Amino acid sequence: MTTLGCILAPYGNPPSRFVPFARTAEAAGLDEVWLWEDCFLESGPSAASAMLAATQRLRVGIGVMPLPLRNVALTAMETATLDGMFPGRFLPGVGHGVQDWMGQVGARVASPLTLMREQVAALRALLAGDRVTTSGRYVTLDDVALDWPPAAAPPVLAAAKGPKTLRLVGEIADGVVIDGDSGVAGARRAIALLDEGRAAAGLPPVADSGPGSEHPFRAVAFAQAATGDGAADRLRRSLARWDVDATSDEVLADHASWGSAEQVADGLRRFAALGVSTVVAQPTLDDPDLDGFAAFLGEEVAPLLR
Repeated sequence: MTTLGCILAPYGNPPSRFVPFARTAEAAGLDEVWLWEDCFLESGPSAASAMLAATQRLRVGIGVMPLPLRNVALTAMETATLDGMFPGRFLPGVGHGVQDWMGQVGARVASPLTLMREQVAALRALLAGDRVTTSGRYVTLDDVALDWPPAAAPPVLAAAKGPKTLRLVGEIADGVVIDGDSGVAGARRAIALLDEGRAAAGLPPVADSGPGSEHPFRAVAFAQAATGDGAADRLRRSLARWDVDATSDEVLADHASWGSAEQVADGLRRFAALGVSTVVAQPTLDDPDLDGFAAFLGEEVAPLLR
């Protein structure tokens, strides 16, 4: 079964929109809502906490929290707190962050790959209840352990786009977040590179690492989608914001799904066929009715995927 979610992007959505949207998504039957912790908008964990408290079963993921912006002990504390209050419903994702933004706050690092390797290893260990002492290039912990670690550690997901990062994520993380500007072809390339990293670590490929496997790996893909009047034009404008030229129908079809519930479901199935376990629909930034889009996904698209 394909898990279906929806993104609530921070652009144009003030903090007051987050709780009502979460309630709408849950009422519509969606499995997950995903947030972005983009500078200098809403905080990921605080927004996730409010959304989790306002719902009963909805899972909330952050894709992603920028590693250079955060001390790993703080990320572990926030994740463990949310999991303790809402067991199994918070999905933490981390990533390099936008380098220009990291530079604006004096947090840009010389080696993002080293930072990711050190932080993900420490975060996974802390969430597993381990007592950690380490002295790396960026992460230093001296006899640190969480007083309230999760009863079952949540998967630590990491965003990846470049080949080196994708291989690293396959090697060290519990899952991946694939950007919404990747498209189907980009997601296929990403999974091949993830598999290279997993093979180097002696782990099975993504397609053989679903829930219940000995070494589960959760592949989350953000997928551009739209419905209603002008859907294709809105998708082209949205993709242009991510530097994707979707003027040709071929590029648009690779990067997005639009139209009726059946058409959108068919488009999202392309990601599931690659081994993606969770497809998160990314609405256009100028979607005229986000609540209606969430209801469309939950009530009409999700049953087709299940």
